[in-house]
Amino acid sequence: VVLRQDTGEECPRARFDAAGRLLNGDEAIGELVNRAPNPFEGYWRNPEAEAERRRGGWYWTGDLFYRDGDDHLYFAGRTDDRIRVDGENLAAAMIENILARYEGAVAVAVYAVPDPVTGDQVMATLAGTFDPETFTDFLAAQPDLGTKMAPRFVRVVDRMPVTATNKIQRARLRKEGLHCPDPLWWRPPGSETYQPLENAEGPLASA
Repeated sequence: VVLRQDTGEECPRARFDAAGRLLNGDEAIGELVNRAPNPFEGYWRNPEAEAERRRGGWYWTGDLFYRDGDDHLYFAGRTDDRIRVDGENLAAAMIENILARYEGAVAVAVYAVPDPVTGDQVMATLAGTFDPETFTDFLAAQPDLGTKMAPRFVRVVDRMPVTATNKIQRARLRKEGLHCPDPLWWRPPGSETYQPLENAEGPLASA
C-alpha cells in the first residue's frame, strides 16, 4: 500500500497524460508500506531505526512509490530524498526525471537546501551545458512539472561527483549546498528567469 507519510492515508491513484507523464505526483507519491506477517526481521541493536520502520502496525519501507489504476507500482525514490516546500512533499527522483529531458543535461541530481520560510528549497546540480533562457523555456513546457518542483537554485558542473560504484554523491551535494566553487544560478521570488547567484547567504533569507 502507498500511504501519505503525514496522515497515514492511502495516496490517490496516479494520473498520466497522453505521453505517459505523471500529472499528480504531489498527491500520488507516498511511502510503500506493508502489513504482511513478519515482513521485516528488525535492526540488530538499533531500536531507533526499528521504531522508525515499524509504526502503527505497518512496516514503512523508506521507498517512495506511486500506483496506477491497474495497481502497478512505480518507484519514485527514497524518503531521504524527499523535499518539503511550503508543506508540500516532493520526490527528488520525479524532478530529476523531468530535468533529465533538458537538452543540455548529461546528468542531474536534485536535493533540498534548508529555507527558514518554506522549510526546503529545490536545488539541482546539472552536469552539462546551461543556458538560463533555454532552461526557463524548457521548464515552462513540461506538463508534469508542479508549481513547486522547479529548482530555485541550479549548480552547473563539468562532471557529476560520483562514488567508486558510480553513484551520485548526493550527501556531498546536500552538504555543500550553495557554498561551492561552481557556477550557481537562482530564480528570485516572483521571477521565472534565472540569474547568476552572487551571494549565497542572501537568497535563503528571502526565497
